[in-house]
Amino acid sequence: MSDNQQVPLKSGFYAKSEPDEVLEGMDFTGKNIIVTGGYSGIGLETVRALAQRGAHIHIPVRDPKKAADNLADVQGDIQTSAMDLGDIASIKRFAEDYSAAHNRLDLLINNAGVMACPLSHVNGWEMQFGTNHMGHFALTNALMPALQKASETNDDVRVINLSSIGHRLHDIFWDDMHFAQTEYNKWLSYGQSKTANALFSVELNQRMSEFGGKSFSVHPGGINTPLQRHLEVEEMVAMGWMNPDGTMSEIAVKMFKSPRQGCVTTLWAATSPMLKNMGGQYCEDCDVAALLAADDAGSFGVRPHAIDADNARRLWSMSEEMLANI
Repeated sequence: MSDNQQVPLKSGFYAKSEPDEVLEGMDFTGKNIIVTGGYSGIGLETVRALAQRGAHIHIPVRDPKKAADNLADVQGDIQTSAMDLGDIASIKRFAEDYSAAHNRLDLLINNAGVMACPLSHVNGWEMQFGTNHMGHFALTNALMPALQKASETNDDVRVINLSSIGHRLHDIFWDDMHFAQTEYNKWLSYGQSKTANALFSVELNQRMSEFGGKSFSVHPGGINTPLQRHLEVEEMVAMGWMNPDGTMSEIAVKMFKSPRQGCVTTLWAATSPMLKNMGGQYCEDCDVAALLAADDAGSFGVRPHAIDADNARRLWSMSEEMLANI
């Protein structure tokens, strides 16, 4: 990706815009959409906003009871099916069943993820990399025929991958992705997985361009959601997110978005006409993020390693090989 593609567009929206602002006047009747993690946190709010505008939303669920409880007040055409991002066989079954029933897929939002969890493994892969990247890599590839089918009548088929400012924490551990020799660090592992999400979008966009599709990665912003479930109160206090009594700190109140606000950059990247002739960009706060220096210490923008086209091709090739060995 050349530097001039990763340039803010001055979208007119901002960090704490609301879903109704970004989706004003839009109608998704007749569109098929899949949202992973669509029954919790910002995924739930993403589903709520899109379902209100007529889309058929299909949600893969690992916990059917939790999904039913959380989706009980969401109005619209919503369907759930069993799937676990850590179980490749279940991903293949979900994709096969979805494709048999629906044939076409207009929008895939890879929203689900885990953050800063203790060391564990899925399919022999370190869990954060295995869930956040490899699970979505397997799902997206299994759904590629449905995405391509949608492109026959829809000239704006998109895949959105949830990345994070966490990509700044680390590039891919190219020689030891699963911490076999490297001492495990939950935050560096998380950073690797979020870099992978952004790189996945870059190469996926190149491959989808063959049928007119496109892909973007998204940093949703700081949001207090169940994603923090693996963090102790003491750790969040040390990070400045929480007061010792368990309440949100003043800094966090100013910085953090509500879950509804947290889904808005996803919605913008998934629907904005400003992006119709673009692809592969990393987005934040309802705009394309600025490309910054590799050693930039700020809180905004994307570092070069997360949108490097050569790295993206390398990661895709390695991911294919890992998936083939399951």
